[in-house]
Amino acid sequence: MQCDYFDAGLCRSCTLMGQPYPEQLAEKEALARRLLTPFGADARWLAPVASDESGFRAKAKMVVGGTVDSPTLGILDGAGRGVDLRRCGIIAPGILAAFPALIAAITRAGLEPYDVPARRGELKHLIVTEAPSGALMVRFVVRSESSVARIRGVLPWLQDALPSLLVVTANIHPEHKAVLEGEVEHVLTEQAVLPFTVNDLELQVRPQSFVQTNTAIAAALYAQARDWVDELDPASVWDLYCGVGGFALHSAGSATRAVLGVEASPDAVASAELARDARYPSPGDRQRIRFIAADATAFALAATELPELVIVNPPRRGLGAELAGWLQQRGPRHVVYSSCNAESLARDLAAMPGYRLRRARVLDMFPQSTHFEVITLLERA
Repeated sequence: MQCDYFDAGLCRSCTLMGQPYPEQLAEKEALARRLLTPFGADARWLAPVASDESGFRAKAKMVVGGTVDSPTLGILDGAGRGVDLRRCGIIAPGILAAFPALIAAITRAGLEPYDVPARRGELKHLIVTEAPSGALMVRFVVRSESSVARIRGVLPWLQDALPSLLVVTANIHPEHKAVLEGEVEHVLTEQAVLPFTVNDLELQVRPQSFVQTNTAIAAALYAQARDWVDELDPASVWDLYCGVGGFALHSAGSATRAVLGVEASPDAVASAELARDARYPSPGDRQRIRFIAADATAFALAATELPELVIVNPPRRGLGAELAGWLQQRGPRHVVYSSCNAESLARDLAAMPGYRLRRARVLDMFPQSTHFEVITLLERA
């Protein structure tokens, strides 16, 4: 893939830009094998799952810079000035097509972009998510409640300009610090949830819920976990760090399997419950498939009953010593561990010598960068 922004030195976020994609994928698998082979030399490695090289990001987190009359969408340079990346080639085409209307809406609403060095202005970020259907969710991250009325005022025009626009929110983030969003969210449209179909499952994405940025690779990831779970056919499954329920709901196909998803974000839990109720509407299924808002580590350490299989999909830092130690001491026979950081996965496996790596697969969630997803099946030795 060729990128004018990268070639001009304006953006170097895609550190592998320009490297032939087959080489990128081969190097990622080689790294995963090198890090994980010590934990299962006889493990079966499935063929890596390749991504589209461009247009794969279904969620764009754009820093807003410039001026009211000439906003930029992209990143900040070393001096804190906006660098416009509105034609970024890794962003989904449907999101790119929406940028001109969103930029015009900023000007129409009089939303002053936040000037980081001067610490003044209102609009910090635009966060745009595109569902496989083409429907869009747009979140305006602003510093104060005073901007909410301005966004409401331009909303009818914006909806006319973008017929695919389904959910619009104003997120309030008053602090001057490098955090993407604040805690308070105002939903400004009648629709508050973005339906997001992955495989044959319609997830329900609320504004502050995490959703994988590469939908095609997320579908392959969930399908791989589902296949392993169905093959092992456990009577009960925990999905720790369950997010909006992707792994849990893909693993709930057996009519007798009890599935519990644990996630710290109440917003994500609410999303998972909406998806469950749509897919499994019977009262019995609602009892069989449950979601709770809790810290994954605290929940596991306090549990008195254990499942037959655990799925974990932690953030980049990994499970950490406490949860890895709990799995080592009390975990079930099988663990499905999905990781976006093979190095932290290797650290966790070193803390869990009672498990051996049986199967593994690299899925390229993040082309043009060194990051990737690897999903593993672990079994007690």
